[in-house]
Amino acid sequence: MWSQRQSRLRPPTCGVEELRLRRREREAALRKARREQHLVSKRLLREDAQEEAGSANPAQVLGEAEVKQFLSLAQRGTDEKEREKALVSLRQGLQHPETQQTFIRLEGSMRTLVGLLTSNRALLQLEAARCLHELSHSEISAVAEACLPATSYLLTYLSGHSSEFIELCLYTLGNLIVESEAVRRQLLPQGIVLAFATCIQSPHMAVLEALGYALSQLLQAKEAPEKIIVSVLDSTLPQHMLRLLQPGPKLNPGVAVEFAWCLHYIICSQVNNALLITHGALSTLELLLLELAGAVQRMEYEGLELLACPVLRCLSNLLAEVPAEAVECQMQPRDERVIVALFILFQFFLQKQPSLLPEGLWLLNNLTANSPTFCTSLLSLDLIEPLLKLLPLSNAVSVLVLTVLCNIAEKGPAYCQRLWPGPLLPCLLDTLALSDTEVVGQSLELLQLLFLYKPEAAQAFLQQSGLQALEKHQEVQLQDRVHALRQTALHR
Repeated sequence: MWSQRQSRLRPPTCGVEELRLRRREREAALRKARREQHLVSKRLLREDAQEEAGSANPAQVLGEAEVKQFLSLAQRGTDEKEREKALVSLRQGLQHPETQQTFIRLEGSMRTLVGLLTSNRALLQLEAARCLHELSHSEISAVAEACLPATSYLLTYLSGHSSEFIELCLYTLGNLIVESEAVRRQLLPQGIVLAFATCIQSPHMAVLEALGYALSQLLQAKEAPEKIIVSVLDSTLPQHMLRLLQPGPKLNPGVAVEFAWCLHYIICSQVNNALLITHGALSTLELLLLELAGAVQRMEYEGLELLACPVLRCLSNLLAEVPAEAVECQMQPRDERVIVALFILFQFFLQKQPSLLPEGLWLLNNLTANSPTFCTSLLSLDLIEPLLKLLPLSNAVSVLVLTVLCNIAEKGPAYCQRLWPGPLLPCLLDTLALSDTEVVGQSLELLQLLFLYKPEAAQAFLQQSGLQALEKHQEVQLQDRVHALRQTALHR
């Protein structure tokens, strides 16, 4: 009878299921935004010590006559040393956009360079590849298109014996892949995925890191979900990627960062995440998360945040698609350790990298959204108060903290009983004083759940001038929720 009276007083949009649905729709929009935040970039390798340190005599812009001269010397010089020196001079000139444009406009220039790349002189081959690498780093889109005749040779050389040369070819391909759809269109039927699947078995860490970069560029292509990722998932690449992400003495941080981002792009495509889970992606990522928390406790901070970001995103996005029972089945033996690890990372992020806090909270949200087990862990480990201490940091953090608390509260009266009493009400009254409508809206949803399941919360709210706090909010998008909450508070 009491619940029937409440349903008449409360607009139907404020039921528990509707609150949950509204929150899930907002989270879906956030997930979409996160999927679209790609890291398109290029890498540049420069081997000369002078170039690394910054030469006292920086390379000069080359005119057409000079480009012709260096290409001619490289092709027909009297000895190999002279030919190599000409290519070094050309490469240094190609650091300048003006020289790059001159080079691609010059008839036969790329044909000559490809000829040197395919010569049987190893040093000339290497210098020609370095020239191509300089061109691949150009910000001028036409330069990448001009390099198209060289790409099939770069792909062929991935099966060579020189790890240095393979690394250079991979970074060059990665730069060209991200810049040009024509390059990707040519390389796909030529077997770039298969070549990458062979490269990933290399014992050389520098090659693996370069491969991770090139693969991540390929996976970020706009056509990747339809034309690329299916082939990647059909290959042995996913199993090897997960192997390289396994914690242990063989884990290489640079390699792990690159392949964690690769995994992120595959997961975000939503092509076949069930296959990744079958390969053990959830378990591997969970162990890696625990390893990151262990590194914080050992004060081994170097590069930690670089790996933490893609690992948190991978886990968050996988969990968003996996049924709760599957999550608990795969993660149950370590569920409390996962929660503890997250809070260890929160402390690290607070001190060193606050921008990563929303990433960790997003994962905590997805862990608790459909899992009473993880909600129970938060309560039994007394982690609600540390969570509340994050509220003042930013509006984005506040929304996520409040969403996690909503996940707990919506599990029912027993969970609300453990949330109350405590510091929760004063914190919520503070958030109601804010002007950000998203933070206030999430606070209203949490209060609505508490009032439904814990009538004493409504009484305490009224006693602490809660109605006056609600009256401050006249925003159109909040009016229905403010009215519903006032009605619920007055009739509990």
